[in-house]
Amino acid sequence: MASSNYLKVVRNYYGQLVIGPPGSGKTTYCEKISKFYKKKLSRNVHVVNLDPANDNVSYKLGPNGALVYCMEFLEQNFDWLLNKLQHLRDSYLVFDMPGQVELYTHHNTIKNIFRKLEDLGYHLCVVHMVDSHYCSDPMKFISTLLLSLSTMLQIGLPHVNVLSKADLLRKNQQNLDFNIDFYTDVLDLNYLLQLLDENPFSSKLKKLNASLIGLIEEYSLVWFIPVDIKSESSLLRLKNAVDKANGYVYGDGEERSIGALLSCAVGIGTELNE
Repeated sequence: MASSNYLKVVRNYYGQLVIGPPGSGKTTYCEKISKFYKKKLSRNVHVVNLDPANDNVSYKLGPNGALVYCMEFLEQNFDWLLNKLQHLRDSYLVFDMPGQVELYTHHNTIKNIFRKLEDLGYHLCVVHMVDSHYCSDPMKFISTLLLSLSTMLQIGLPHVNVLSKADLLRKNQQNLDFNIDFYTDVLDLNYLLQLLDENPFSSKLKKLNASLIGLIEEYSLVWFIPVDIKSESSLLRLKNAVDKANGYVYGDGEERSIGALLSCAVGIGTELNE
């Protein structure tokens, strides 16, 4: 059924792959930015549901079945996906992806599918969402950093790492070991190592903890944007980061007038001052 002769894409297409563990808010984010982009930016957006286990959505695209099998089947029948996408002409694409992290950390199917799309003129980036709840525990946060790093290296696309539900993070920041900037900017992790060494359980793994933190700091690739989907200024800041990552800001998208650029700057400044 699959064919190696793919129809060439005449013009550039832009989009984002929304990935992350289950419960990180991927589908909610996809629906929210779809409406936000259409209403505020007049951008023609289509959400493509590639999560076989996600039936509770307001859009109709996507296969059904077991996660890994469906992704492998989709890769084998890439022409079907390409044909569906080429019917969405002049559209900005948002791919709502499965939450099974193995698909992004060491399975090659997702990487292969989107590499083919890249070769055909699709300019894509990954929006990797993780629940900000993981900042509340040093061991969970280290796991989050490792997950983000391994995904970035495996998928090989530009990444924007996101801490979702940032409103809850700010609401409960007094319960955190450090201020929010420590977690978003991934500052000196030796402070985190001290907490791990003080924990009765993780203190048994001092050498492992030090090695993991050393690995993360050696690559120095991971940092996060906190996002509250109920805040338009927060969505705007993420939009600007995503548009730079996938190259949309340099392409033929909506008109980039001085007024529009200033409004973006004001939007970011307003959020930072809140």
